[in-house]
This record gives sequence, structure tokens and C-alpha cells, in this order.
Amino acid sequence: MSEENITRLQLDGKELILIGTAHVSKQSAEQVKEVIETERPDSVCIELDEQRYQSIKAGNSWKDMDIFKVIKEKKATLLLMNLIISSFQRRLAKQFGIKPGQEMIQGIESAEQTGATIVLADRNIQITFARIWHNVGLFGRAKLLLEIIYSIFSNDDISEEELEKLKTQDMLNSTLREFTVAFPKLKVPLIDERDQYLAQKIKEAPGKKIVAVLGAAHVPGIKEEIKKDHDLKALSKRPAKSKAPIMIAWIIPLLILGIIGYTFYANPTVGVDLTMSWVLWNGIFAALGTAIAFGHPLTVITAFVVAPFTSLYPLLAAGWFAGLLEAYIRKPKVRDFETLSEDVFTVKGFWSNKVTRILLIVVLANLGSTLGSIIGGADVIRLFFRNILGG
Repeated sequence: MSEENITRLQLDGKELILIGTAHVSKQSAEQVKEVIETERPDSVCIELDEQRYQSIKAGNSWKDMDIFKVIKEKKATLLLMNLIISSFQRRLAKQFGIKPGQEMIQGIESAEQTGATIVLADRNIQITFARIWHNVGLFGRAKLLLEIIYSIFSNDDISEEELEKLKTQDMLNSTLREFTVAFPKLKVPLIDERDQYLAQKIKEAPGKKIVAVLGAAHVPGIKEEIKKDHDLKALSKRPAKSKAPIMIAWIIPLLILGIIGYTFYANPTVGVDLTMSWVLWNGIFAALGTAIAFGHPLTVITAFVVAPFTSLYPLLAAGWFAGLLEAYIRKPKVRDFETLSEDVFTVKGFWSNKVTRILLIVVLANLGSTLGSIIGGADVIRLFFRNILGG
């Protein structure tokens, strides 16, 4: 048996065998099968969380998704990010005849065949995304969303050189690699914290002989982190929301309302101008985002109507109303859920599938409303200073 990409450690009376796999390599799956069948470990740790494990077991079936629940629970952006990763993986599969993640599937199958305990060793992907989201800030979030939308349009083939790099990277890392360069702070939740989480789960796996199937990029970090103790509960916590953004989210609408209210008192004609500026900037950009996603005409009108109001109440968002109405008018059919994993591979599929179109409407309407609020708010202040304070 080849020892290439295999790291053997002794820790607290346990034998730990780390297999550094390439997520886009056929040989990795074969090596995983060989190691598990030869070593007959007590436990096999897989670099998956429960959500991704169930997705693999169900064959990436999305049939049970409740799109209304997704919108109400504010998970549209998260689901869209997951679908983008799926699209990226399928692009690899089509171009190189590779099935990304095959080594993880092989690890599960071999563990079941040998009677080993399967340990899902990775952190919940929603927690990872939440901590990423927290780290990038407001403008970083906008840029991330734009990167996501851009990646849908990108049909560029992946070069052989890029493929070689992917063979040493975690699939999640490689999908967000360009964004990680722009935001170095993402390394902490995306790589460092997951190294710590994976290391602790491997240490706590039952039995004396443990095999861990890991992306090669994680092995060096895990070798160091496994010597330390890590608090899994702390690593699994959603980041506490800062009070500053919440305060700003309330202060700005109150400021806008105060300015408009005072202007109506001082000069009703100018007050109408300020109100129209706020309504039009918010409504037009929210409607434009909805239209770009090919929303139903009634959905576009709804986005236009609700955006000026939802922008003044931080607990609501124009995209939620637009998305829910679109889902009601054009309710996704069983076929839309069945073909979801295929449709995310192309721009046409993304826009024609009713599920992804709804997600795009939620995201783009919210993005448009946010942009409209910034421009509209600035215009309201400009008109106030020019016509009230200046006069």
C-alpha cells in the first residue's frame, strides 16, 4: 500500500491515520478504499457535516425543500451560495470527467462495509458561512453577493494549472479562493477554525484506530491543532451580532423620517420632493433587481411598492415580499426541484428554474433596495440642505 498522502500519528494511545485527499482526483477515492479495507479502523472520520452527508446519501435531492420556509427563515442567500458551490463542482465534473467529493463517498461506503463507525467531522456549513458573513462586513457582503452572481455568468474553462491547485485544496476553500485573497480575514473561519474543529472530532472519535478522510489542505493544520484541546461548542457558535449595525439600521431610517417630517412642516412642496426621491430611488432599484431575475410583473411592482417602506423598518426586506409573491404566483413544480442540481450549471438553467429564480429575486431585490436606500438617503439629505437649511 502506497504511503503517499498518508500521515500516521500516535496520540493518547490512539493510532490516527490521516489521508490527505484531492477532491478532484480519481486516485484519492481508490486510496481511501485501500486504506480502510487494509487498516480495518474502529472509526472513519469524514470531512463532511450532517447537511452535506444527507445531501450525498439522498443523491443531492432537493425534492423536500420548502421554498416558502427558506425565505421566511432568511436562508435564501445561504441556499444560493450552496447551489453556486454545486454549480462549480459540476463544471469540474463535466470538463474533466471527475466526480468531486468521490473520496468522501468512498470513505462512507468503505466504513459501512467494514463496520467502522462513521464520524462526520466537519463543522456545520451554515455555521461556517455565518462566521464568514460576520467577518466580511457590509461592503464585503455586497461584494460576495456580486461575486456569486458573477460566477453564475462565468463559463470559463478551468485550466490544467488551476486543476492541479484544486487537487491540494478543500472544495469549499477552492470555490471561495478569489474572495479569500481579497479578504484575508476569511482564512480564520474558512480554514483555521475548521482545522481546529476537525482535529478535535478526530481525537474524540471512538476506538483505538482512526482513519480520517480529509482535503489535503487541512492536513498540515490538523497535525498541529490535534496536539491541543479545542472547544467544539465555541467553534459552533453563530457569531454574536454587533449592536452597532443594528443601531445604525434604526438610526438612519429615523433620521430620514425626521428630515422628511421636518421638511413637510417647513416647506410642504419640498417635503413632497424628498418623499418622491426616497420612494423612487428605493423602488426603482429594488424593481430593477427583481426584473434582472426575470420576476413576474406583479413581483416587480411589489418590489417597487414595498422597498421604500421596508428600507425604513430593519426587520423587513423587500426581497422577502417579492420572493414570497413570486413563489405564490409561479409555484415551483416537482420537476424544478428534481432538476435543480443540473440547472445551476448554466445561466439559462439558473434563470429558468423557478426555485433558483425565486432565490435570485430575494437576493437581487434586497441588494437593489439597499443600493436605493444609500442613493435615496443621500439625495434626501442633499435636497434638505439645499432647500431648507440653505434657504
